[in-house]
Amino acid sequence: MSFVAELWRFIRVRKKFWLLPVIIMMFLLGGLLILSQGSAIAPFIYTIF
Repeated sequence: MSFVAELWRFIRVRKKFWLLPVIIMMFLLGGLLILSQGSAIAPFIYTIF
């Protein structure tokens, strides 16, 4: 959890709030790929990329 706190502190101090949507989308897409790895929808998700 310290990584998330440190990242938030960096974003807040350096005023890089434009990074938040990028980071959130990276986590969502990464989670989607991990969750779909062994499922039947994996071929459909890989066609998106």
